[in-house]
Amino acid sequence: MLSQLPQVDCPQLLSQQIPFADAAIYRLDEKQALVQSVDFFTPVVDDPYKYGQIAAANSLSDIFAVGARPLTALNLVAFPLCQLGPEVLQQILAGGAERVAAAGAVIAGGHSIEDDEPKYGLSVTGIVDPRQMVTTCGCQAGDKLLLTKPLGTGILATALKGEVLSEEEISVAIEGMLALNQAAAEVMLQVGVNACTDITGFGLVGHALELAEASQVGLRIAVAALPAYPQALEMAAIGLLPEGLHRNRDYYFTRVDGQAACDRVQLDLLCDPQTSGGLLLAVSPERADRLCQQLAERGVAAYPVGEVIAEQIGRLQLVAR
Repeated sequence: MLSQLPQVDCPQLLSQQIPFADAAIYRLDEKQALVQSVDFFTPVVDDPYKYGQIAAANSLSDIFAVGARPLTALNLVAFPLCQLGPEVLQQILAGGAERVAAAGAVIAGGHSIEDDEPKYGLSVTGIVDPRQMVTTCGCQAGDKLLLTKPLGTGILATALKGEVLSEEEISVAIEGMLALNQAAAEVMLQVGVNACTDITGFGLVGHALELAEASQVGLRIAVAALPAYPQALEMAAIGLLPEGLHRNRDYYFTRVDGQAACDRVQLDLLCDPQTSGGLLLAVSPERADRLCQQLAERGVAAYPVGEVIAEQIGRLQLVAR
């Protein structure tokens, strides 16, 4: 569909030269580029304040993925005001404002429409030095792949909607979705990584394949090493899988090798669409230990999930053990 639209040719639009860029990047001068991204979705939890926080953290994530600093955010709201009342909307907006403030940015306004189902998110503007920004294109053979958050939010949100689990029972995952990727982004700039993307709706499988294609390399993923939020694997085992997981599997698995040797639940985790997921970092072996140490000092996890390989360009190779 997108290929049918007019192609942009603007030298200042740096992101047009970056395959699968996480945000729009527009050069202002040699030392500054404007970074913009937008995202919104329906509730993933029942608590309106936490929903606002999660949606805001998710919207900010693409800014952090390129190493940018967020400046302003605009609220995007679709809401059934007559059915749910202004108090619920106020809590959603308050949650979003809290996360934006925590990121050092400001809410500068927004837009709302009446809708039957709540939807909330942000349009975020940030700034980055184009000489220091991190993209999807820099993976090098031998790089270590590190993931900064566990997987399974899509599976757990499905269990919550089905009333199989409560918000209290998935509290660890909720806290993970609330967490900003800001500290991870600051560390990756300090230490230096070769490539980065954030893990959201396309799951680890989709975003990893984007890295592989953009960098013209292959990626080897150790599925047994994939970190999962508590109860995510148990819910997957009983078949509580979001529709997006099936779409990710159908679309991406034609470029994934080694599936037959892997456990089905591990493959489900690989395909699970994430909300406010972590960063996937490709870092050279000589910098990997320092990156992990500095991430830990900032309270950020660093899960080794694989490595970059020179062969099988644009594909994933799964290793069961």
